[in-house]
Parts: sequence; structure tokens; C-alpha cells
Amino acid sequence: MKEEKIACYVTGGTFDKEYNMITGELYFQNTHLHDMFRLGRSTLDITIRTLMMVDSLEMTDEDRELIAYNCARCPYKKILVTHGTDRIVDTAKVLASKELKDKTIVMTGAMIPYEFGTSSDGFFNLGSALAFVQTLPPGVYIAMNGKYYDWNNVRKNTKTGYFEELE
Repeated sequence: MKEEKIACYVTGGTFDKEYNMITGELYFQNTHLHDMFRLGRSTLDITIRTLMMVDSLEMTDEDRELIAYNCARCPYKKILVTHGTDRIVDTAKVLASKELKDKTIVMTGAMIPYEFGTSSDGFFNLGSALAFVQTLPPGVYIAMNGKYYDWNNVRKNTKTGYFEELE
């Protein structure tokens, strides 16, 4: 099987937040994806592009359209998008409404910033999403906690902090 190139679009979210030890605030600086792929010893042909560094609670319709525009223009059929977990389904809905039928788009995020080390779920979610984007058929999916979900059959359970299928 021929290995396909994979585009990885960074949009922000808890995944890439940094922690200010003095003020206790979380903020954005740079994406951690380059380091994560290196530490994970990935040999895949991945192109990483930062589209924005935004908390998904602050993401606008224009931000979502920018993500969709980049996915539509992408020459690759495999696309991984890092995103904040609070509004990931909203963005997935926009992507699913576009003419992206021949592309597999997997979105993922983290509940705990990667910078927090071994307590972060980011590394695991990224690895899972990377595997899913290579194996799933064209469509829009959300990958969290080792599972993948169709974009229109998932929600974030705000009581447990886990993603789950709709009932």
C-alpha cells in the first residue's frame, strides 16, 4: 500500500496551550505538533500548517470557514485537524457541509494541554487520530480517547469530560 501524504492543520485549543506559572493563565505560543511527531518517531510524510491559535469557545464562523477553505484547497486526501474540544463538533459540521467528499478529515483535541506532560491526553489522541486518518474512508470524523466518531453522532459530555456517541 502506497503511503499518502497527510496534511495537519493546527487551529488551537487546549492541545497547544501553554501555562504561565506566575499568573496561572493558559495562553498560546507555538504548536507542539512538530515535537510530538518527533517524539513519537513518526516517519510519515506530514505537512503541518498553523491556521490559527484560538480557543474553540472563541472561534468564529469566519474561523470555521477558513478551516474549510484550507481543507478544500488541500492537495492531499488525508487531513488531520487539531481543535479545541468545546466546539469541535460545530467545526466538523461546517466541514461536512462542504464538497470534500473524496477526503478523510479527522479532528482531534485534548482536555489537558500537552505541556502538562504525562497527565495530558494530547499525545494519545494525536496518535489515534493519525492512525484513523490513514485507515478510515472519506468523511469527517472526531477522534478522542482512542475512539473515532462520525461527526454527526458525537458530543462532548461536559459532566465526564469524555466524548460519546449520541443516543
